[in-house]
Amino acid sequence: MSFDAIVRGRTSGGRLLFTTITALSLAIMYAPVLYLLLASLNPDAQLGLVPPSRYSLKWYFALLDDGRLAGALRESALVGLATAALATPIGLSAALAYRAMTRLRGVFLLVILSAMFVPGTIEGLGLSATLRVVGLAPSWVTIAIGHLLWTLPFAAVVSLIGLSAVRPSTIAAARDLGAGPIRAFVDITLPLMRTNLISSFVFAFLLSLNEQARAYYLAGRQNTLPLYMFGAMNSGASPTIYAFSGAIIVFSVAVVALVFAGLVGQQSRRPRQAPGETSY
Repeated sequence: MSFDAIVRGRTSGGRLLFTTITALSLAIMYAPVLYLLLASLNPDAQLGLVPPSRYSLKWYFALLDDGRLAGALRESALVGLATAALATPIGLSAALAYRAMTRLRGVFLLVILSAMFVPGTIEGLGLSATLRVVGLAPSWVTIAIGHLLWTLPFAAVVSLIGLSAVRPSTIAAARDLGAGPIRAFVDITLPLMRTNLISSFVFAFLLSLNEQARAYYLAGRQNTLPLYMFGAMNSGASPTIYAFSGAIIVFSVAVVALVFAGLVGQQSRRPRQAPGETSY
């Protein structure tokens, strides 16, 4: 039995090894989430797993009476929508600029992607000091600015992926038929990138919803959802926090499933690329 055969999974031992590693990886990834969901159905104040016969939505209904949690949720939703509404068109503009460039494309892309690797605490602290100098008081606006810096590289990458599906020959055909650059962009490029733009918006919104490090330095009187949950858990485990986490998990999985279904549908409708034709 050669090492190459094991690595390629051509032997029963190799397949068993990779199946075991995959199963363990999935268990490590999703066991905490599954535990949280099941614990949120515990009707007792003491958190933990209970028999399925005692499952209850008691703490989910209690969420309706938690005013501070609702305020934090509204703040996060406002910040997330503002961030996504700005990051999507700016990310698309960056992708278009990248495709139009003939020189220094690698440097341009590196500058955009470098923002991913700046630690959130450092970026939040620096942005807080800068905004204080220009006289902008902490509020949801300052949080949205910080989240925009965080989500913009991801939005640009998603737009770049979508733009790679737009064939230059298709744009050239539209121009040959008399369409101006704006008309070709609106009628050809945007429809072909529709799913990716939706994905970019949803991705930016979810990144903003989960972000805490930058918001810690930029928040005003009203905390965002991650800040509120962190503070609540520091003062003692709360069953409503568990229930709210379960609701967020279910909602996030549903959104990701919808986006994934949209991407698969777009891929199935996309015509195959002709041999030798390149895309950008």
